[in-house]
Amino acid sequence: MVTAPSYPEQQIIAREKGLLENLMDFSFEQMVTPRMLKTLYGVHLLLGLIGAIWFVFSQFQTSVPNGLLALILSFAGMAVWIVYCRVIVELLAVAFRAGQVIANSQN
Repeated sequence: MVTAPSYPEQQIIAREKGLLENLMDFSFEQMVTPRMLKTLYGVHLLLGLIGAIWFVFSQFQTSVPNGLLALILSFAGMAVWIVYCRVIVELLAVAFRAGQVIANSQN
């Protein structure tokens, strides 16, 4: 029969630090960026979308043909932006995973 850990065993189990605690960790034992990759990806996609919308509206203020051209170009630009952001985030993820594997192999 499995029993719950006793009080001293519970004290030994390390709790995971929160994001704010990791940001204030000046020894850099825990990496914050791998936890924030999804957020960074979303923020960059949102910034690209805001830029594309601004570009389309500014071109429609100039003239309708410019606005239609900007609309087509913004769709193409957003497709390229999404691929670019995804590749960069995946490269960051691979770099951090490689660092974890190296650190685990040295222990």
